[in-house]
Amino acid sequence: MADPQSNAPLRADAGAPTSGVIHVRTRLTADFTVISNALAQRRGSAVTVGVAAYISSLPDGSPVSIAALCEHFSEGEILISRALRELESAGYLERRRERTPTGQVRTRTYFYDVPGGDGPDDPPEPPKSSRPRPAVQEAAALREAAPAPGPEEPGSVAPALADADPKAVAVLTALRRVDPRLVLSAQEAARLAPAVAEWLAAGVGPREITELLTVRLPDRFRARPASVLAFRLRETPLPAPPSLPLHPSIERPVVLPFQTCDGCERAFRAPKPGHCRSCRDRFGEERLRAVG
Repeated sequence: MADPQSNAPLRADAGAPTSGVIHVRTRLTADFTVISNALAQRRGSAVTVGVAAYISSLPDGSPVSIAALCEHFSEGEILISRALRELESAGYLERRRERTPTGQVRTRTYFYDVPGGDGPDDPPEPPKSSRPRPAVQEAAALREAAPAPGPEEPGSVAPALADADPKAVAVLTALRRVDPRLVLSAQEAARLAPAVAEWLAAGVGPREITELLTVRLPDRFRARPASVLAFRLRETPLPAPPSLPLHPSIERPVVLPFQTCDGCERAFRAPKPGHCRSCRDRFGEERLRAVG
C-alpha cells in the first residue's frame, strides 16, 4: 500500500522569519567598526549614513574634507557637503577653529558616536600616519624641488629680513596686491629674497618678476604660498633681459634713402637722385656703341 501524501505547506521553522532579511552572523575579531543603531537606521539620505559609517571606520588623523571624501565616494561635492551638514546638524559632527601654539588657526573635526557628547577639553595631537596624505605629499615635493620656507633644522640660523636686499623684499611684499593670498611672513620673505635678488641682478624688472610669480596660480593652495613661489623662482627659466642701447662709440650703419630712377622709375637706395644700376649699365652700353 502506498504511503499517504499531503499537499499542505510545511510549517516554517519557529526561529526564522517568514519574510524580510535573514542575517548570517559572523563574529569579527578585527577590522570592524561599532555603529549605533540610531545612526545606522537614521531616516533620510543614504549618503549621510554612508558618510557617517565611513568616517567612523577611519583612524584618528585621517582627512575628512569634502575633497578627501569625494576621492572615496562616487557622489559629487554637493551630496557630500549636504551629508556633512546633516551630520553636523544632528550632533554627530563638529568643526572647531583652534589656534596652535605658533599662532596659526586650523580647523579640527570631531565625530561623536552618540550625538551631543562632550568633546575633549584639551584635544590631543593627531597621530603621525605612516601613509602621508596627498596634500602632505605635494608639499614635500615642493620642499624638495625648491628651498621653501619650513621648520628650522636644529642648529640652523634663520636669515634676517634686515640683511636681505630691500628691492627684492619690496617685490615680495607687493605680491599681495596682485593676489591677496600671497601674504608672506618676515622669515619667508627673508628666505625668498636672495632668489629674487638674483633675478634683479640678471636684468629682470620687478614688473616681470611679479607677473612670472603670480600668473596661472592654482585656485587652492595645498601648501604655504611661499612654497609655490620658491618653486617658481627655482624652476622658471630666467627671461631674456631687455635689449641694451649701443654704446655711443659704436657707429650705426648708414641707411641710404629711397630714390626714384629717372629712366625706369624703379625705387632704389642711393645718396642722391639718378639712375638705378640696371639703367646705368644699359646707358653705359649705349654710349659705348655710339662712340664706336
